[in-house]
Amino acid sequence: MKKIRYSGIRPSLIDIWWNAFMVKDCKEWDEHNIPFCRTLRDEIPEDLVTWKQAKHIFKENNKKNKNFKRNEYICFYLDDFLFDGINGIWFAYNKAYEIIKHFAGIIAPDFSTNADFPLPLKWWNTYRMRAFGFWCSTMGINVINNVRWSKDTLDICFRGIPKNSIVAIGAVACRLKNLKNRADFEEYLIKMIEVLQPHTILVYGSSNYACFKSLWTSGIKIVTYPSRRNTKKDYSGDAR
Repeated sequence: MKKIRYSGIRPSLIDIWWNAFMVKDCKEWDEHNIPFCRTLRDEIPEDLVTWKQAKHIFKENNKKNKNFKRNEYICFYLDDFLFDGINGIWFAYNKAYEIIKHFAGIIAPDFSTNADFPLPLKWWNTYRMRAFGFWCSTMGINVINNVRWSKDTLDICFRGIPKNSIVAIGAVACRLKNLKNRADFEEYLIKMIEVLQPHTILVYGSSNYACFKSLWTSGIKIVTYPSRRNTKKDYSGDAR
C-alpha cells in the first residue's frame, strides 16, 4: 500500500491510520471533527449486495468486461473481519474502489461500535464510516449514510449525517425477537428520528416490527432489503 504523507503542519508525518487524504476536500465538520458525508443522489437502491457478494460479482464479471456496471448498492452488514483489517477497505482503499466503482453506490461501511468496545474505538469507527463515505462521494460514488448505535454512543453515532436525508440501518444482528433487545432498538430508533429527521430509512434485515409500522404510518418511507434472499419490499408488503 502506498504511504500517504500528511499535508498539514507537519509534512514529514506519514499518515498510516486516519487517511487524511480522504477528507482533505471536506468543508463541513462537526465540533468533534467528524466529517459530514452527504448523499449525491437522493435515490432508493434497486437492491443491496454485501461486500462479500460484491467481491464475488467483481471477480466473475471483470474477466469478461472491465467496464461492467451493476444496479445494486454495496452494503457492509457483515462481521468486520470480512471487510476491515490490513487488506480491508480502509487500508487497501484503492483495491476497494476498483470494486465499488462498478456498482450504483454504497451504504457507508458498518464499522462496529459494539457496547463492549472501548469508547475511543467507537469514535474511531464513527469517523471512519463518514470519512470513507465522503471519499467515495468525491470519487463520484453515491453514498447513503449508515447509522449504527449502542447505548453509550447516542452522543456520537449521528454525527456527520445530514438531517432530512435518506439513511440505512442494519437489523440482521440485533436479535429483535428478544424483547429487551427490541425495546432498546426502538428507543434508539426514535432517538435517530428526533436527531436526523430522515425522510427514508433503508432496513437491511426485517422491518416486520411495530416500531417500523409506526414510522411508516407517520410518513417516513421504510424500504426493506431482506438479507441475502427474497425481493425488496416496502413496509406495506408490496414488492418493488
